[in-house]
Amino acid sequence: MDYLVEAVLSFLAAVAFGVLFNAPRRMLIHCGVVGTVGWLVFSISRSQTDDQVVATFLGAFTIALLSHIFARRRKMPMILFSVTGIIVLVPGSSAYNAMRHVVEQDYLTAIELGTRALLISGAIAMGLVFAEIIMQIYSKVYGRLTKKKKTDALVNIEDTRQL
Repeated sequence: MDYLVEAVLSFLAAVAFGVLFNAPRRMLIHCGVVGTVGWLVFSISRSQTDDQVVATFLGAFTIALLSHIFARRRKMPMILFSVTGIIVLVPGSSAYNAMRHVVEQDYLTAIELGTRALLISGAIAMGLVFAEIIMQIYSKVYGRLTKKKKTDALVNIEDTRQL
């Protein structure tokens, strides 16, 4: 039951940020789906590993892959889906509490919370970068394979013309 509530709330958060970032109306559901799937991957992996940084990396990686897929299929910029989807993973409360503890002069807790926020932010960045690299490799390999098939087809057409 918790996963269902989390899914609905993450969907609403991603859609709300889509509205805030002026995403086209027809793409808002896709933005929500990206945020929801990313959050569910994060939530499930956090419950399995008890490591929030690894779970954040996996969630960000999933969000970036889905963003690439939706961007290609819907002919929209990838950043539209990734920004609205990644919002649900941003460690806002950890950063806020770190600054609050600095103001209260509780520096040890502030350092702990600030370090956690920094590690989570780095995991988000690495997840996005790794997905980008994988998609570029996929595009190059797929492009070479389709180019080879096209040239083979052209050679076969020319061979049949010569007969």
